[in-house]
Amino acid sequence: MLELEDYVRQVSLEDFGWAFEHQAVWNKRLKTTGGTFYPKALHLAFNPLMYQHLTLQEFRQIVRHELCHYHLFRQGLGYKHRDSDFKQLLKQVDGLRFAPKVIMRSHHLYRCQNCQAKLMRIRRVDTKKYRCGACLGELKLEQILEA
Repeated sequence: MLELEDYVRQVSLEDFGWAFEHQAVWNKRLKTTGGTFYPKALHLAFNPLMYQHLTLQEFRQIVRHELCHYHLFRQGLGYKHRDSDFKQLLKQVDGLRFAPKVIMRSHHLYRCQNCQAKLMRIRRVDTKKYRCGACLGELKLEQILEA
């Protein structure tokens, strides 16, 4: 996996022209967000699943987003999402405003053998016990979409 702290330092110097002087870590507990800035500790945490499922360019945009919070906070400017300083700097460095949607779990796709309706579930369905809700037809597992 990527040496995160060195990468964040590099992005900070290349894209902002300012040094990143604190800690950057992976946080597996983050599920829907790309990263987080902790103002009290001045460190950044990133979602490892975003790194695994996105391109390096998209992940770099997430790093830029968190660095916007970091640098603006250190300069005493508006570092929150609603602040115009934040929005302006984020646009200037081409950071992502929102984290992209990433499938974090496997999904099971079933198809009714009678009416061809599709059914998607996170958990497996016992096809001997359960039927199609529309026509009571038999369900068949079509594919498993991996996270």
